Formats: sequence, C-alpha cells, structure tokens
Amino acid sequence: MVDDELWNEFHRVVNMSSKELSDWLRTRDAAPEDEVLPEHAGPETGQHVLHILRKRRTDLTDDDTRVMRRVADRVYAERREDLEPTAGEAHWRHRLMSVGHDPLKPIRE
Repeated sequence: MVDDELWNEFHRVVNMSSKELSDWLRTRDAAPEDEVLPEHAGPETGQHVLHILRKRRTDLTDDDTRVMRRVADRVYAERREDLEPTAGEAHWRHRLMSVGHDPLKPIRE
C-alpha cells in the first residue's frame, strides 16, 4: 500500500479530476481523419495516472506507486514548489496536463 506522504503529494500535484484528464487525453489525440479509442488516448503515463485516479488506495500496485512518484517528481521539476497557478507556453502546459497537472488550476489542499 502507498504511504501517506506519497498519496498526499500525488493528489496535491495531480490537480485534474479523472474526467478532466480523460477529456484532455482524448482531445489531445483527436485528429480530423481518425480518433484514438478513449482507453488508448494520450501518453502511457497519462493513461496510468487516469487509472490510478479511478482506483481505491488499497488497490494500488507497486507499479502504480512508481508512477505516482515519477509524476510528482516530474511536476516539481517543471514547477515551483508552491505550485501557484502559473501561465506558461501552451506546449509546456499541455505536457503537464497529460500527466494530470494543469498549471493554471489551483492545487488541491
């Protein structure tokens, strides 16, 4: 089972709901000529974050824990520690949104 510190940190940096993330991943991969199946939309890490958000804490695997740590580390590497809403270039925002962090949204406390 995931420890309290990682659980809280992950849910602090992942400030998009599962619906928001799912919608974003589908939008990100939509193309005029074809559209990816919803369960395959977005990068692998983004899909994994989406699955984590839909799980109960007691159902998380060791692989889920590794992804949670990697996502938290990635968000902190690209953001300030306080995670205050920040505007930036669109590609930067979209990259972070693909793992569940919208830099324009306030963090969950």
